[in-house]
Amino acid sequence: MSFAKVYAAQPIGLSAEIVPVEVDISRKTLHSFSVVGLPDKAVAESRDRVSAAVKNAGFSSPKAQQSKIVVSLAPADLKKEGPLFDVAIALGYLAASGEISFEPEGRLFLGELSLDGFLRHVKGVLPLVAYAKRAGFREVYVPEEDAEEGAVVEGVSVFGVAHLSDLVRHLDEKAARGTVEGELGEDTLSLTRALVPRRKTDIVPAPRAYTTDFSDIRGQETAKRGLEVAAAGGHNVLLSGPPGTGKTLLAKAFAGILPDLEFDDAFDVTAIHSIAGLLREPLITSPPFRSPHHTASFTAIVGGGSVPRPGEVTLAHKGL
Repeated sequence: MSFAKVYAAQPIGLSAEIVPVEVDISRKTLHSFSVVGLPDKAVAESRDRVSAAVKNAGFSSPKAQQSKIVVSLAPADLKKEGPLFDVAIALGYLAASGEISFEPEGRLFLGELSLDGFLRHVKGVLPLVAYAKRAGFREVYVPEEDAEEGAVVEGVSVFGVAHLSDLVRHLDEKAARGTVEGELGEDTLSLTRALVPRRKTDIVPAPRAYTTDFSDIRGQETAKRGLEVAAAGGHNVLLSGPPGTGKTLLAKAFAGILPDLEFDDAFDVTAIHSIAGLLREPLITSPPFRSPHHTASFTAIVGGGSVPRPGEVTLAHKGL
């Protein structure tokens, strides 16, 4: 078999687009390795990362073959950004070259590859897994450090993968048949450690990191009472006044009395921070608090830029 298709995904805002990764290998020709489908620089560089990772996982490197390798990321008119296609490209190459055999349907693969074959963290895992579930995928394979984030989504099996070789041994039907037919010695057992789906992430409110309390503020009783009412009723608040009157201090204290987020709100906030690459926990349960400097640019506040990213207003969604 010289053709294979596996599936990855591309974040688009807080949603996503499924990206079929097609790999075709033409043998007995001059070597070339190309990636088509509007790839950005990070995607184009995946040729070198994938070649080294495949070699260090114990397989023949694409660069060692006298063959023409074409990787197509569909749809062709959607710009592909970031290194999260590495794992899918590597598996597509191994399947097209005949080194492994597995069923790709219903499986989504996300992750960047290091040169030694380990999977690295990628941004946007939570919204990607959520979209994969809606698109009908049964299994999603992500870097091990992102598995807890992805396991927030119910109804889909999320596998955390540490190394490319672990993923290949888990998927490869040839290796599975060989293990059943051969002797299960100690070495064989250690090399065929099956991946197991990550247990659903428990939703536990994280301890608040706010350090300012209303009791620390002297005076401003009317303002404090108004903020308490706003926190209880979920009302919008605008603090205005001359410098030095305590607006920032009141805002910091206000953040500490806001109730924890409901699951749907927590999901939205976590997805935004995951896309922005600012996620530090599997699920953000406390309202975010953003305090941009007064010299922050328009783009920093509302978002955008040559590489679009959320601004401070978006990062403060459901918070302050």
